[in-house]
Parts: sequence; C-alpha cells; structure tokens
Amino acid sequence: MSPYWFSEEPEPKDPPITAAGWLRIVLRGLPIVLVIFGGLVLLLLLRLIERPLFGLKRPATPYITRAVCRITLMLFGLRYTVSGRPMAGRGAIVANHAGWFDIFTLNAAQQIYFVSKDEVAGWPAIGWLARATGTVFIRRKGSDAMAQKNLFEARLRAGHRLLFFPEGTSTDSLRVIPFKSTLFAAFFTEGLKDVLSIQPVSLVYTAPKGEDPRFYGWWGEMEFGPSLLKYLAAPRHGSAEVIFHDPVRVQDFPDRKSLAAYCEEKVRAGVERS
Repeated sequence: MSPYWFSEEPEPKDPPITAAGWLRIVLRGLPIVLVIFGGLVLLLLLRLIERPLFGLKRPATPYITRAVCRITLMLFGLRYTVSGRPMAGRGAIVANHAGWFDIFTLNAAQQIYFVSKDEVAGWPAIGWLARATGTVFIRRKGSDAMAQKNLFEARLRAGHRLLFFPEGTSTDSLRVIPFKSTLFAAFFTEGLKDVLSIQPVSLVYTAPKGEDPRFYGWWGEMEFGPSLLKYLAAPRHGSAEVIFHDPVRVQDFPDRKSLAAYCEEKVRAGVERS
C-alpha cells in the first residue's frame, strides 16, 4: 500500500529505530490505540441511535471524531494551529494532501467527511475507521461517474462538508501539484451550484528540528507501517498549520476548470507563504 506520486528527489532513508525509539512507540502507541478504538466504539454505539432517526445526517457523531483526532495529535506531540475561519454554510472543502497524518490534522479543525479512492476502504484499520466516520469512497472508472455524482449530491444536500484532495495523491508535503478538475463537476449540479460554497484550505507541516523537511510527506513506495512507526518513535515532533482561506460561491465561476484553478492558486499560495 503506497501513494502514487513520485518525487524527482530520492525518498529519505530513515535510520534504524533505537531502543529508546521502541520505548516511545509503546508509550505513545498504547494510549493512541485506546483513544482511537475507544472513540470508534462510542461512535458506533451512538450511530445505532443516530442513523434511524436522522439517516444521512450525523448531528452528534462528528464531535467524537473531532475530539479523538485532537487527542491523538496531542499524544503524538504534534503542535497544531489553525489560521482563518472554517466556513459555516453549506459547501465543500478542498485541500492539498501531504500524507495520512492529514486525517487527524484536518478532522481536528472542522467537522468534515473525506472523499477517498475506493481502495482505501480495504486497507487494514484505516479503511475500517474511514467507513465508520462517513468517508465517501469513489472509483476512478468512467462508468461510475454518474453514480458518484449522485452520491456527492445526496451527501452535500444532507449538509455534509465533503473534503476533497484535488491533487489525487499525497506528496512530499512541501509542494502542491496540479489540481484535477473532475471532482469539481459535482459542485455544478443543478440546484446545488446556486447554494454551495467551496473553501480552499492549505495544510502546512514543519518537520522536527534536524529532520528532513519532507518528514510528514508520504509518497512513492512508502508504506503505512514503517511511516507510523517513524512518527511514534520520533524523539520530538514538529508542527502543523491548517489555513482556511475565504470560501467562494460556486455560482461565481463559469465551470469546474476555472473553480479548480482558483482553489489551486489559493492553496498553493498558502503553502508557499508559510
């Protein structure tokens, strides 16, 4: 299991984990597992009540997801800040994608539902958590385009704020690669484009002192297991900043390509400025 984007620069070679590193893995890992799976059990129990009463709407369980992600970041030791103001109205969010840590940093900032490639649903642990928290899974086949568009529309009409990664893959965390405009088509559905807003979000990581600047990136042939162990074993962590740019109305753009280009410009500017 690995990301698809490949950097022109070689992937960093992480040194072997020391005895102190393994101790940190245990001391960090056990509380994190308890928090995540304890929160999952609570969420699933509450969802048994929430689903028959509210259907697609989730008025309570997103608060559990957000609390779990905030506590997890604290246990990792990652300093976390938010700039700007999350949107309050109906709409979606688009952000750059550094790696799997984005799940926690973005969920901690706002109540959202990720849009992810369908293969993630089959990943051990992560796929299970993603399904439980309401992630929307999509397939890349053209024959599924209409079904996916209908699914997006249903979720957006239910008031869900869907979070898209228009780059289509994770990166080395230092750059923003061109946005794919395909998924923006869902925002232009008749009846939705007049009421939806889109908020660009820049996600900026700062590596721990002395570490490779790409410390929080995840790309190429990197696998989840070694990446997780590296973060758990790290003597110290850096920081993450989530920058919320002003939302824009879909109806103010003539088509999906112009909206995608505008959002890409905003997200890239935030990353480069920071």
